[in-house]
Amino acid sequence: MLRWGPMAKTKTRYLCKECGSESAAWMGKCPSCGAWDSLTELNRVIGKQGARALDGVKRRGMDPVPLSEVPAESATRGSSGVDELDRVLGGGFVPGSVVLVGGDPGIGKSTLLLQVASALAARGETVLYVSGEESPGQVRLRAERLDALEAKILFLASTDLDELREASLNLKPALVIVDSVQTMADTAQEGAPGGVSQLRHVTARLSALAKDRGFPLVLIGHVTKDGQIAGPRMLEHMVDAVLYFEGEERGAGRILRSVKNRFGSTNEVALFEMTGKGLEALSDPSGFLGGRHLQGEVGSAVTVTWTGTRPLAVEVQALVSSPRYGTPARVVQGVDPKRVSLLVAVLEKSTGMQLGGSDIFVSVAGGLKLDDPATDAALLAALASSFTGKPVPEATVFLGEVGLRGNLRPGSQVADRCREAERLGFKRAVVAAEAGDLPPLARRVDGVVALVDFCASESGKAASP
Repeated sequence: MLRWGPMAKTKTRYLCKECGSESAAWMGKCPSCGAWDSLTELNRVIGKQGARALDGVKRRGMDPVPLSEVPAESATRGSSGVDELDRVLGGGFVPGSVVLVGGDPGIGKSTLLLQVASALAARGETVLYVSGEESPGQVRLRAERLDALEAKILFLASTDLDELREASLNLKPALVIVDSVQTMADTAQEGAPGGVSQLRHVTARLSALAKDRGFPLVLIGHVTKDGQIAGPRMLEHMVDAVLYFEGEERGAGRILRSVKNRFGSTNEVALFEMTGKGLEALSDPSGFLGGRHLQGEVGSAVTVTWTGTRPLAVEVQALVSSPRYGTPARVVQGVDPKRVSLLVAVLEKSTGMQLGGSDIFVSVAGGLKLDDPATDAALLAALASSFTGKPVPEATVFLGEVGLRGNLRPGSQVADRCREAERLGFKRAVVAAEAGDLPPLARRVDGVVALVDFCASESGKAASP
């Protein structure tokens, strides 16, 4: 049993790998989240000496003061050098922040962060890149391909936590990148690298070091078969931001989304294209998401969703067919399945279309996940189009949230969504008639929906709202 001084002792606890909750005794089922066989033994060091050893960083002392007298943060964000990444982070790296980046093997995590390191080094800032998986030669080959051989990028091939800490303290870098956190280990801590005890210990010490010294820390994390960050779920609770890199390895499109961000919105997504020279921001994100004109296509509709700070046109596809087996199939990608079931029920009740006994397949183009209520109208239009075999009107976008009574309610930023649709060349938009910020050219139909004709004005453009 390891001890750190006479006052330290160990206390056995059990940690759930799924939700991060702790239990005093092992159980086959986690009492918090209900996951089976997810509790892992964790030896916690208690006592003053143990607490200091687990911290590993001498913090600057601070006496309790009134909250009203606490000075406001004066530190400004630092740009990563990649505009799309800055968008997801909320404007750039916050000094002392810890960012966890996850994604499938080969998706482009190391490529993206090496490009970030190159951009910062080109500005004269020192970047420490620590790799526990690849040799210096392998990383150099990638850097040559990306044209990222900057003298200010300092590479350290190590899996030892103490070596990483010593290098960070001596070099005083502007950014530290660890690829990956599952390979790092502390020789004074029990457990194998990547285990629950090591992951928790390593992340806690690195986070304390980053916040104490004021440099941003980026941790690359492996993912499981379910697409979750490998290791205990509490690893996500210990960091300031969690970003997921998604996309098909053989495809060119990549999506970087934020699932946690203490310093920005979690609705932002960054869209990249993998090229021979690395990741490049998509110049036409709406085209990548299928937000183009549809000509005579059945079961497809276009909407404009709002992701953080910008609108994106995206295509929604639906297929309604006769069931092969007794139980109708429901396959949904990119949308909440419960939301699709609700819209199917509304469509049956309001129009008499009998979709309940049919196989229904719904997909969102480009791999984007829609959680915007204002995209309901496009889902409804795609379902109705596939069921009737009639295409939706050409060059038309659908905006609005569908209520249980079949009524259409306006979403947020209706005018901005209409302007984005007009910019992409769409001719009209179907929106809720009660939307308060409709352009003057909107024509209300039966008091329920309104048609916004972008080509009705003399200048060929819709008037400003």
